[in-house]
Amino acid sequence: KRCFLASTVDEAVEAVRKIMVERIFGNSGRRIVVEDCLEGEEASYLVITDGKKFIPLATSQDHKRVFDGDKGPNTGGMGAYSPAPILSQELEEEVKRKIVFPIIDGMNKKGMPFKGVLYVGLMITKDGPKVLEFNVRFGDPEAQAILRRMNSSLVDVCMSAASGNLIDSLEWISDTSICVVLASKGYPGKYERGKVITGIEEAEKLDSIVVFHACTALSNGKLVTNGGRVLDVTALGRDIVEARERVYEAINRIHFDGMHYRKDIGFKALKSNL
Repeated sequence: KRCFLASTVDEAVEAVRKIMVERIFGNSGRRIVVEDCLEGEEASYLVITDGKKFIPLATSQDHKRVFDGDKGPNTGGMGAYSPAPILSQELEEEVKRKIVFPIIDGMNKKGMPFKGVLYVGLMITKDGPKVLEFNVRFGDPEAQAILRRMNSSLVDVCMSAASGNLIDSLEWISDTSICVVLASKGYPGKYERGKVITGIEEAEKLDSIVVFHACTALSNGKLVTNGGRVLDVTALGRDIVEARERVYEAINRIHFDGMHYRKDIGFKALKSNL
């Protein structure tokens, strides 16, 4: 799914022109959907279900816009952290009761039970949580942040969901996790490939750092960029402050030509804790 967030009528008209006249999305742009613009903070809520019961994963918050301060065009995600303070226990219970359970129960009653990961993209508005999207997969980069905190076996919970006998609970470490995406210059627009990447081994020598490869390749024995979102750098910390310090220290050891990343991942969590 491709989308534009238009702040004015002119921006909306320009988006339609790009999609349906310039055909920037090819055949997928033959039809468009116009939706209300919801205002608030986004949050991601993921559950694993066996078609009847479900078990929630740790809460997380993604950062869709390409630039600091939630500026610029939408991307596939520039970073995430877990847990997400915006999703209080009260709000989480509301999401379970009003959104997750009715969807899973409704599909089961229609004879189409869904087993697997259900991703609910939320906007937390002044009127409560609203659904932006559903996906039947892990979110990216939410999964990198969430799974760093999981103390249970992901294989075991997935197998229990597939067999229709979902386990009762999951264990989580108390640490905060953070993921920052290192992207190619120009992303989410046009970008070049083949830029040599250095410093990953040095970064992973630091405490709690794990670097996930998103779009990389080997060329003549060297690791190079091979897409828009190149690397996901993750860190754990006692709180969001420590997690941020660690992840950005690690990023300072990594380099490729044109490397771009947001420097404000986790700021919203900091504000929530003030």
